[in-house]
Amino acid sequence: MDYQECFFVKPGSRVKLKDIDPGFKDGNKDAGSEATEMDRYRQRLRELQELLSAGKQHSLLICLQALDTGGKDGTIDHVMGSMNPQGCRVKAFREPTPEEAAHDFLWRAHRAVPAAGEVVVFNRSYYEGVLVERVRKLVPESTWSKRYALIDAFEQGLAAQGTLVLKFFLHISKQEQLKRFKDRLDDHTKQWKISESDYADRKCWDEYMAAYEDALSRCSTVQAPWYVIPADHKWFRNLAVARIVVQHLEVLKMSYPTPSVDLGRVRAEYEAAKAGR
Repeated sequence: MDYQECFFVKPGSRVKLKDIDPGFKDGNKDAGSEATEMDRYRQRLRELQELLSAGKQHSLLICLQALDTGGKDGTIDHVMGSMNPQGCRVKAFREPTPEEAAHDFLWRAHRAVPAAGEVVVFNRSYYEGVLVERVRKLVPESTWSKRYALIDAFEQGLAAQGTLVLKFFLHISKQEQLKRFKDRLDDHTKQWKISESDYADRKCWDEYMAAYEDALSRCSTVQAPWYVIPADHKWFRNLAVARIVVQHLEVLKMSYPTPSVDLGRVRAEYEAAKAGR
């Protein structure tokens, strides 16, 4: 199965999340059978990141969006964790600071995007401006409704500068979310993640689904595609994201840059040093 084709939100299409099964997995595959394949993708991601870093012709921005417990942290750990931290950053988009709130909603995103050769993962992103801020009515419709066009322009600008923009909505079911809330309550190592907003936002499930459908439908382009990843099965979520990122990076056909020094002279100096001269 071509995950890139299967989960891509085609530009101009209208997403209906109720028609996409969050529990989908590829045939009879399971976590055990996919462990080896996942290891291969993690190794390939590290190789491709090294080419990205060495060549500095491109950069990679990955945006992860999900409802609470959707798996953003897990995806970062199991997929992006294979990358060299010297060339990979994670930026979490929490409630704006007073300084951030005093600027336009894209200001903090501009400051965090990757430099040439760098990978940056947004844990949540500037899309909060048409998701949380819309559902919680933090800004009026007259404000958030104009932001889709601003987001498209922002992403097109990044793409024009050589940034590969990949956006993943980790799609979980309402039942799976409730199960994961229970897991947090029962696991003392996860209780710190519990927040007052967890169940309050759950009451707005339909409103969030509508907001996500608008964002996915209006802001998926060839240059900055959205992917809806079935995420009830954590292992499948990780595999799908890893495979899609690898496919996109391989299309860039990156290679190591030409050495900037005279290799013949350097070899001669090495031989001289080895001979003790």
